[in-house]
Amino acid sequence: MSKDMARNNFPFWGAQGGMRCKALRAPCGEPHKRGATPQRARPAPPKTGNYSGPCPKRVLVVIAAAAALSGCMPLAPKYERPAAPVPGRFASDDTPAAGPVASELDWQNFFGDERLKRLIAVALANNRDLRIAALNIERARALYQVRRADEWPTVGVGVTGSRQPNTNQNVGGITSQYTAGFAVTGYELDFFGRVRSLSNVALAQYLATDEARKTAQIGLVSAVATTYLGLLADDQLLNVTRQTLVTREESLKLTKLKFDNGAASELDFRQAESLFEGARVALAQQTRQRAVDENLLALLLGQSVPSDLPAGLPLTDQGVVADLPAGVPSEVLARRPDIRAAEQQLIAADANIGSARAAFFPKITLTGSVGTASSELNGLFKSGSFAWTLASQLLVPIFDAGRNRANLDAAKVERDIAVAQYERAIQTAFREVSDALAGRATLGEQLRAQTAQTHAEEVRFRLADLRYHNGAASYLDVLDAQRALFAAQQALVQTQALQVQSLVGLYKVLGGGWREGK
Repeated sequence: MSKDMARNNFPFWGAQGGMRCKALRAPCGEPHKRGATPQRARPAPPKTGNYSGPCPKRVLVVIAAAAALSGCMPLAPKYERPAAPVPGRFASDDTPAAGPVASELDWQNFFGDERLKRLIAVALANNRDLRIAALNIERARALYQVRRADEWPTVGVGVTGSRQPNTNQNVGGITSQYTAGFAVTGYELDFFGRVRSLSNVALAQYLATDEARKTAQIGLVSAVATTYLGLLADDQLLNVTRQTLVTREESLKLTKLKFDNGAASELDFRQAESLFEGARVALAQQTRQRAVDENLLALLLGQSVPSDLPAGLPLTDQGVVADLPAGVPSEVLARRPDIRAAEQQLIAADANIGSARAAFFPKITLTGSVGTASSELNGLFKSGSFAWTLASQLLVPIFDAGRNRANLDAAKVERDIAVAQYERAIQTAFREVSDALAGRATLGEQLRAQTAQTHAEEVRFRLADLRYHNGAASYLDVLDAQRALFAAQQALVQTQALQVQSLVGLYKVLGGGWREGK
């Protein structure tokens, strides 16, 4: 580095409007004379003693002005939200608009079963998928800070020393140079917004990751509730099957006794045996299904099911909020975190186009230092050794074999992909809400009909058994009524579980489940 600073002109070429500005370096306090002819810089050996050369304030002024002008001409397209490619209303929405909004309803207030609330709290604390989603947020935040830091100069402290033969043969000997001080290396003047666009990309991706974590929590709350309700249905099915198995075993013993004494045919005996074995098959299937559901619940919880859980509520008395208004699709979709995440990815794609466009324009970088310099190591910190340098580089792309054009084309295609993904997310969400509303509108009537059918089958079985014992009907009528009753009882339990699970699903697709209760 040199302590002397010659009067040099540094031209900066601007792409817009043919702007051309000059930064004139001159010693502090010396006015710039209009029309003065710039002089070519002459290298000079370091001086010793008192030095009244250029002031470092000019370096700070140049860097501050560069930082202020950075990003003053963004090239990213102006973001406009695409129109939602879905109808303006849900066909099956018949709920009043005065109910609680799902996205603003805490999951603690939606569910009424204290046992289920405890399971959800354990899952939110220990589930590994949700933990990964939270860590992804931390990583995205750190990457955004990295991009944000690129907008500012990086200042470091450095010490250098060099010794080399003097190229002037008349002088000869060894030339030594030692420097120490603060340095700014390769700071890009972001006139065309390239660095700012990359920072905006990282910011949008960070926000999208945060919305993805909310989506993961919504899915986890719904999955825990659905699995828990499935376990309750498994327990009820097991109870029904065990009771049916006991009844069929008694019928089989009675039929076997009659068959051995010639009072019943082998057809009656084999029919009773088939029904008994069928109940055993159903019991084995339902036992296996309950074990599978319990393993799934343990996976969602991130640990084994706690043994100190509070008492739960029956399947038919869960106390979930049923009157959730859907509203208009535009409002519902705006509340869903997955839609907001897709929109942030679209915003990131727009900013990426701005970065690709800025690559076509000149790239200007600054390198500077402020410190001390001396030809002798022991004179590095002596009076009069102060020195500073400021260098700039302007690189105008002329030939890159189409790289910049290809990057811009790729960025535009990525934006088109992001638009399609955003629209697909909207359509998927619209279908999910429509399906959930259709389920709520029909499952209530289905449950009432299924309950009435089960009651009718119970009465039919009692009458068939009474007629058989009075000799007015065959045993085949009793077995057929027994088979129909068992099927109706199973269907009733499954419909009860499906109705409550559909309400949980509606709460999920309307964007509920990510808010924590206070």
